[in-house]
Amino acid sequence: MINFNTESNSSLLQKVQNKQESILEKLSSGKRINSAADGAAAQQIIDRLTSEVEGGRQAISNAYDGVSLTQVAEGGLAGINEDVNRIRELSVQSGNGLLTDADRQAIQSEVSQLQENISQTIEQTEFAGKSLLSNDGSIDFQVGSNADQKIGVGTQDVLSGLNDILNVDLSSADGVEDALAAADAATEFVGSARADLGATQSQFESAARNLTQTNVNVAAARSRIQDTDFAQATSENAAAGILSQAGIAVQEIANQQQGQVLSLLNG
Repeated sequence: MINFNTESNSSLLQKVQNKQESILEKLSSGKRINSAADGAAAQQIIDRLTSEVEGGRQAISNAYDGVSLTQVAEGGLAGINEDVNRIRELSVQSGNGLLTDADRQAIQSEVSQLQENISQTIEQTEFAGKSLLSNDGSIDFQVGSNADQKIGVGTQDVLSGLNDILNVDLSSADGVEDALAAADAATEFVGSARADLGATQSQFESAARNLTQTNVNVAAARSRIQDTDFAQATSENAAAGILSQAGIAVQEIANQQQGQVLSLLNG
């Protein structure tokens, strides 16, 4: 009995078709590595790099939130500084011996309004519901994808630091010297706090720039491992298509020959 074995050709054809399906998946997804089956070690590296990229992206967002927070706090202090400067100006004016009691009372009325503005600014300067000028502490931001990569924004109890300026009384000439001393101390206090916030803002901005560049580099490294080389994949797909067509043709010829021989034997 003549035996026509087409299993070898069928097996080869199946392998070619499987390869073609794999190539088409890579072309459609844009990824050379779609699962661990495409490369177990490569997939592990891709997973680690993906985790690093995603963590870095969130860290960048955190850093910019830190920048925004410091800007809000510094803006509040800038407003307070303007009010303190005006109180000092009024203190100097109050030192004029030609002023009447009514004049001094008018000056004190403005001072009282400025003091109220300062208190309101301290109370209302917030970011995402967190008070920035009313208590001592720190608000920390994770600015890296790894542990301990943080930047903290120091908060202060500004009210206690400005207690003297908030008690200035220019309703009489006796309060001028104390008012000037309080205004100078308040200016120094606010200036120091603004300088600290400015330095922290620079830290956040530097961290954001570094994180952005690092993320670009890590994403590029992941892309080199993961992404499909379209030129190569297209070429491989064309070659696999030719092999598949040839295999099908051979299979058809084999089937026809086998049918003819069986027909002769049966005839």
